[in-house]
Amino acid sequence: MPLSLRATTVAALRIVRRWPPVHAVVHQLALQLIKTRWGERFVRGAVGPEAQTDREYRAWVETYDTLDDANRDAIRAHISRLARRPLISVVMTAYRSDPRLLREAVASVQGQLYPHWELCIAEDGSPGDDTWGTVDALASQDPRIKAVRREANGGIAAATNSAIALAAGEYVAFLDHDDLLAERALYEVAAELDVHPDADLVFSDEDKLDERGLRSQPHHKTDWNAELMLSVNAVNHLTVVRRSLLIDLGGLREGFDGAQDHDLVLRVAERTTPRRIRHIPWVLYHWRWQGRQGSYSRTRLAECAAAAQRAVQEHLARTGQAATAVVTPGRPWLRVRRVLPVPAPLASIIVPTRDRAELLAQCAEGVLKKTAYAPLELLIVDNGSEEPATLALFERLRADPRVRILPAPGPFNFAALMNRAVEAARGEIIVLLNNDISMTGDGWLAEMIAQAVRPNVGAVGARLLYPHDDIQHAGVVLGVGGGDGRVAGHLYAGAPAGHAGYQGHLALARNVSAVTAACLAMRKAVYREVGGMDAAGLAVAFNDVDLCLKVRAAGYDVVWTPHAELYHHESASRGSDLAPETAERFRSEVAVMRDRWGPVLDADPFYGPVFDKRHTNYRLGCPPDRRPPWTLG
Repeated sequence: MPLSLRATTVAALRIVRRWPPVHAVVHQLALQLIKTRWGERFVRGAVGPEAQTDREYRAWVETYDTLDDANRDAIRAHISRLARRPLISVVMTAYRSDPRLLREAVASVQGQLYPHWELCIAEDGSPGDDTWGTVDALASQDPRIKAVRREANGGIAAATNSAIALAAGEYVAFLDHDDLLAERALYEVAAELDVHPDADLVFSDEDKLDERGLRSQPHHKTDWNAELMLSVNAVNHLTVVRRSLLIDLGGLREGFDGAQDHDLVLRVAERTTPRRIRHIPWVLYHWRWQGRQGSYSRTRLAECAAAAQRAVQEHLARTGQAATAVVTPGRPWLRVRRVLPVPAPLASIIVPTRDRAELLAQCAEGVLKKTAYAPLELLIVDNGSEEPATLALFERLRADPRVRILPAPGPFNFAALMNRAVEAARGEIIVLLNNDISMTGDGWLAEMIAQAVRPNVGAVGARLLYPHDDIQHAGVVLGVGGGDGRVAGHLYAGAPAGHAGYQGHLALARNVSAVTAACLAMRKAVYREVGGMDAAGLAVAFNDVDLCLKVRAAGYDVVWTPHAELYHHESASRGSDLAPETAERFRSEVAVMRDRWGPVLDADPFYGPVFDKRHTNYRLGCPPDRRPPWTLG
């Protein structure tokens, strides 16, 4: 798409998104456009860089996600070797169902390679006898199908609970009446349960199926992501829950139709641990998005958004989080606004510098005059500045009682400078900030500290933009890049600032494996607990990644938030790690990270094995870096 046309389209989209009814119409038009080759390119070009087109995805499916008879035989052989083969109850509701789509949904269960299943269908009081007639006929032809007819329509939650009441399985899987399970779906679930028998919840990736039966728009998910779940149902389909826990929770809650599954997953998470929530990184569920009826969530968006908001708000209340969930206008997700404690904690903002007075002056002005947070101190770590302009700037800054200059001469060692400064910091919260940072607004620090004070959060990162408004930092992905020494890279670096990213990841607060120390907030106590930065082995590069991995290993979450936004003039004062004079040091630091964290770097839970690790834009790997369970022994 020509840049001028793309810029015009992007600008128009920003306006349209402010008007939800208009945006809904434009969105439906876009869904029709992407069915043509030109239209798909146009839409993808307007909304931003995407990993691949739907046609490319279907070619990938043909190569990497199509079973042959040898695969099926291997799967059956693996099933016979499983230590446990639990009965899985698939539950479904039917209301005014299209008979053809309903039969296809049922057939996708009957075609499962895993034989230990039952299908429990609750017909929800549809008018007339057509839907019940179809359900009753299907049940009469297959003893594995149980069915009940409700006397009156009760809605999604009530009808699902009626289906759950029929279930006898150890686990319950949820299937909509017009969607399809992949033939390997329940086998993959059983294989996961064989390795993790204590799992309380298992979920998979999903894609969409149009009226022509073509697969598109895959959603390859992160592993359990508690922060992302507060903005959107990041679990969705396929969801499988331990039946005893489901019964203890009272099943689905009525009054949350359209977000009943989101509410359920949040309540399950409250009763289990992250380790017992398992993600299968493969598409096992096909969501029919262009059927004649349309799903509840697409036809009643406002009601669904309100139900999701209430589900998240109640979850926040039950878990003692001082925060408010609000609906994002024109977007299918929420934002959680967190409340700062009273009194607000002192924040020590640590800025290392060596000369470059113009950069430091801009950064200091942003902290002292353009940041709406108090109390704070600005601790400038002077790594041997000599230029008169810098020394004069120090004198001017010392006039502000919030500023301290910490002399730290010697060779540049970022990790050592940070460790020294943290010990000198007076604040409960420390904020590592590069001297080449400038502010886009005044709320960044309050947003980060509201996250950092949470007891489960160990580190918080911000959304950083290049000066020309493209994305510089939206979280760190592990194990990406070229060559054998892959350590980490920035997600979606270079994407337009207005781009929401894959599944909204550039617009939503979420858990990540690491964030950059160019702007990183954390409690001083956590920094000390994990031993700070590695000044001996990681003097310059990857010390922030190493710090975050130690934070996660200690049991804390790392959170990236798009609601704290700043400009980063990257490496404006230090230079590149790839310059000839620093290349050997960089190679040494890569080796330290690979030796220390190799298996962790190769298995980022927030950037799954299906993605191509040469990129950070969610492009699928060819082949994907995931061995199917029937090949593992």
